[in-house]
Amino acid sequence: MAAPLTLVLIVAVTIRAALFRSSLAELISERVEVVSPLNAWKRVVEGLALLDLGVSPYSGDVFHETPLIIYLFHFLIDYAEIVYMIADCITAVALYLAIQHYNKNVFRKQKYALEADRYPHDCLELMRSPKEMYYIPLQVAMFYLWNPFTILSCVAKSTCGLNNAVIALFILCTIKGSALLSAIFLALATYQSIYPLTLFAPALIFLLQRLYIPVNLRRPSFWLFTSQYAFMYFGSLAVIVCLSFFLLSSWDFIPSVYGFILSVPDLTPNIGLFWYFFAEMFEHFRLFFICVFQINVFFYSIPLSIKLKDHPVFLMFMQIAIISIFKSYPTVGDIALYMAFLPVWNHLYRFLRNIFLVCCVLLACSALFPVLWHLWIYAGSANSNFYYAITLLFNVAQILLVSDYFYAYLRREHHLSHGLYLKRKDGGEATLVLK
Repeated sequence: MAAPLTLVLIVAVTIRAALFRSSLAELISERVEVVSPLNAWKRVVEGLALLDLGVSPYSGDVFHETPLIIYLFHFLIDYAEIVYMIADCITAVALYLAIQHYNKNVFRKQKYALEADRYPHDCLELMRSPKEMYYIPLQVAMFYLWNPFTILSCVAKSTCGLNNAVIALFILCTIKGSALLSAIFLALATYQSIYPLTLFAPALIFLLQRLYIPVNLRRPSFWLFTSQYAFMYFGSLAVIVCLSFFLLSSWDFIPSVYGFILSVPDLTPNIGLFWYFFAEMFEHFRLFFICVFQINVFFYSIPLSIKLKDHPVFLMFMQIAIISIFKSYPTVGDIALYMAFLPVWNHLYRFLRNIFLVCCVLLACSALFPVLWHLWIYAGSANSNFYYAITLLFNVAQILLVSDYFYAYLRREHHLSHGLYLKRKDGGEATLVLK
């Protein structure tokens, strides 16, 4: 598989290099769907200019990236395009290796279950074959590298690409079973944007399962490993934050980065749900609804972790999707990361209910974003309601996509436990309803 993966990487790099040299690069870097006030390259350049002048990049209201990012480009500013292409390649290779290892584990567990006769006999058609699973890692790499959303994000030099690389490395280390590296990369991802904190639960559950420690609150072994992993995670996070302080000799970055993410002061239009709602919000209601919107991202971790405690990798996929939908400043680069996982769940296609409709809506919205933006900003024949309407539809389509995969996954697991063809007590065919 090394040769096909190399070919995929070469094609992806070639496309990005050609676009970097084209006149489209500047246009793409200005698109509000691709960059946000948090990760726009233009703001990174302004932050670097302030740093070179001996002024704190956080003294104004322009730069909102982390200190490690600005010091990274302080030394690599002339090679920024190469850095972003390498970041995308690292993400793809990390996902490729992670899914390859995950598929081996899935097939091994399936083989043991079949030998132990744990599945109903009518469920054999639901079993996954090695031939079917062989090309999935390559498909994941292709879905990420050749996704137009990923390409646009890279060409715009959005720092979202660097965040995706860190999350991909976290996923790889977790699936490989390295608790220390998993905690370090999760801490780095959390340091970058807070929201990856919700990935703590699936990582912990996966590592517990790998060590054959049951998720049981009454077991000392559960609490011992949980405390060890939490110590590694929070210790790594503390070290990274302290390193940022020593680089800047100031704590100014905390309100400028994390306060900016949580309080959402910049209401520049984007593909998220926050900007229009809070532009119309009365000021005395703002704090309450900010809390409601932000808690929304973290709240789903609890019920999903309970429901999917036996399936931590799928839980990880769900959490990444929820972050990309409900975060305060989302871009298309965030969406590209969770969409790369869709080939992993290709065995669920027979149970998906709305996949054709959702795909059509996502494609239509992606095409209409620049059209409605032009009508609003340049032609003056539309207003913000038009753009926010397409944003809402785009996010509803994403929610339907994720919930459809959630339904399909639970339904397949139910069939594997109770049989594919369910019968009522009177012998008639039963209808499965998941509540």
